[in-house]
Amino acid sequence: MSGESRLSSALPNDSDGPALDGRPGAEVTRARMSGRERREQLLLVGRSVFAEKGYEAASIEEIAERAKVSKPIVYEHFGGKQGLYAVVVDREVQRLLSGIMGALRDDHPRVLLEQAASAFLTYIETEPDGFRILVRDTPPMLTTSGTLASVLGDIAERVEQILNAEFKKRGYKTKTAGLYSRALVGMVATVGEWWLYTGKPKKADVAAHLVNLAWNGLSHLEADPTH
Repeated sequence: MSGESRLSSALPNDSDGPALDGRPGAEVTRARMSGRERREQLLLVGRSVFAEKGYEAASIEEIAERAKVSKPIVYEHFGGKQGLYAVVVDREVQRLLSGIMGALRDDHPRVLLEQAASAFLTYIETEPDGFRILVRDTPPMLTTSGTLASVLGDIAERVEQILNAEFKKRGYKTKTAGLYSRALVGMVATVGEWWLYTGKPKKADVAAHLVNLAWNGLSHLEADPTH
């Protein structure tokens, strides 16, 4: 069960404090928020703090202060920092995975690779805070699931299926498809993290260079490089 599902039943009907939209300096828009509105606001604020400081350095005190609520309100909705973080990460995982899987709409391996790389970079470009959270320190409770590693594993399994079919056509050993799929996905993720902080070249160029290296390398792949 996801962090979101585990905690959704704990919503109160209303909460105290002025209504803000979670952004620094946001103006009061109404006197009170419903429980669901308050929850969404806390998720926005928590996401911002976790992206900025990481899980360990973030605190309920700061999250409550930025949201203009008391600490008990945060505990009431999420049970504590771990609960809030779990829901934030779960949302980012689903957003990234859905974006990549939804972009795979072709049958040609090169086009699929280009679509996956572009979707990954689009997520980084449009959701930089979310990506920072996924690549930052991971608390022990999320070491096996709900992390960037788990997302990349899911994507690699999809790529492995594509490579399996391609390897069969070329007479290569399909048992190595898993190795190559994880190498390709890892390459895109590592470049994506670098691109997030450098901000250049433009996204289309990054995707083109990634596909160029991956596709041309695979095009001239030796059937058995160990001999």
